Amino acid sequence: MGVAMSEEMLRVENLHVSVEGTSIIKGLNLTIHRGEIHVIMGRNGAGKSTLANVVMGHPAYEITQGTIHFQGQPLEELAVFERARAGMFLSFQYPAVIPGVQVGTFLKKSVASVRDDPPKGRAFRKELNGAMAELEMDKSFLSRYVNDGFSGGEKKRLEILQMLLLKPNLALLDETDSGLDIDALRIVSKGINKIAPEAGCLIITHYQRLLDHVKPHFVHAMIDGAIVKTGGPELALELEERGYDWLDVAA
Repeated sequence: MGVAMSEEMLRVENLHVSVEGTSIIKGLNLTIHRGEIHVIMGRNGAGKSTLANVVMGHPAYEITQGTIHFQGQPLEELAVFERARAGMFLSFQYPAVIPGVQVGTFLKKSVASVRDDPPKGRAFRKELNGAMAELEMDKSFLSRYVNDGFSGGEKKRLEILQMLLLKPNLALLDETDSGLDIDALRIVSKGINKIAPEAGCLIITHYQRLLDHVKPHFVHAMIDGAIVKTGGPELALELEERGYDWLDVAA
């Protein structure tokens, strides 16, 4: 078991990224193993969401230097859909609305497109019902259109429900906790904790409060496109209390 847990999920080395000629990530290094929860905190514009988008293959971002490996394979060799099939999952900060597509249909198609051996009718329903019960979601959700008229909390819950069903090897969670009330935060955290032992998790957040429910192994402070300090959960408390100015000086 120990060997499996140390399997490398993501390795980012000397990464430099630009958008429309503007340099955003400047020499970032990060390694995540299976079973590890990493948290990145930083001011707006530090490059946190850019990192998640680049790893997932967003076409607007250009890697100008450095490498990203997923489970030992260079990521530039994989198209976005291949990254998803290989077990990468990105929970969006602002999930898209898809009018006319029911949640139940959407989830079934998502699972079928990612898994080599997708569960059939009854088996899928059992799995879906179990995941929805875990997240305290009502069955009426399934007949609604994807994110159409959803509250912020409902959108985030649907993201976590997708994650539970897709069972990723690497979960990238971009501000999944923003705008959530205490109950929704607790439920979203439950979903993260459920997949975390079998996956590598990268959580991008501004707030320490999520970390009352999800215990990270590593907390990274990001300033101006690079990680300038790494610590344990105590670093998140320090960042919330002191801000980032003291790190600017240290950097």
